[in-house]
Amino acid sequence: MSMETDDKNCIIIHGCPDDKSDKSYAKHWIPWTKKALEKKGIKTKAPHMPEPWAPVYEKFKKAFEEIEVNENTTLIGTSCSASFLVRWLGETKIKIDKLILVAPWKIPLADNEVEKVFYDYEVDESIAYRANEIILFTSNNEVEEGKESLKIFQDALEGEVIELKKHGRYTEEDMGTVEFPELIEAVLRTDEDE
Repeated sequence: MSMETDDKNCIIIHGCPDDKSDKSYAKHWIPWTKKALEKKGIKTKAPHMPEPWAPVYEKFKKAFEEIEVNENTTLIGTSCSASFLVRWLGETKIKIDKLILVAPWKIPLADNEVEKVFYDYEVDESIAYRANEIILFTSNNEVEEGKESLKIFQDALEGEVIELKKHGRYTEEDMGTVEFPELIEAVLRTDEDE
């Protein structure tokens, strides 16, 4: 294990399924990514968030804050959890190493009050000064609300956008695989690599 990765740690937060019976939020590329990062010497956690099919910010926050986050942490959020992490960073003002948003989402369904509360907040632009790097993954075949969400985060945070072909919402079905080597590269990349 190199000295460089000794202190690095990563937290991956899954997305929000449409209903309670859908357990796919713990699958897709997350287990593969966790294992690949751990092989590189990066301590990685991928906690299960409470009732993600009906996300409540305060419940997510309580569960998330059981894990230490510091200036060596890379936070990875996909879909709804990207929105959660941005809101949490805006509230806490914590400094981190990297913020990586995968197919970020910030658009509530029109008739869903739970989602409206979860997604309705102003993005704190100062996050850009408290994260050494911000990366946003999207796809050329992302849905319109996903493109709109990406634009909201990009306009506020000015991170690097990486667009991969035919990755859709970054589910196993959309990607055709559970492997996500581009994400591993983004986590491992250092200032010297750029």
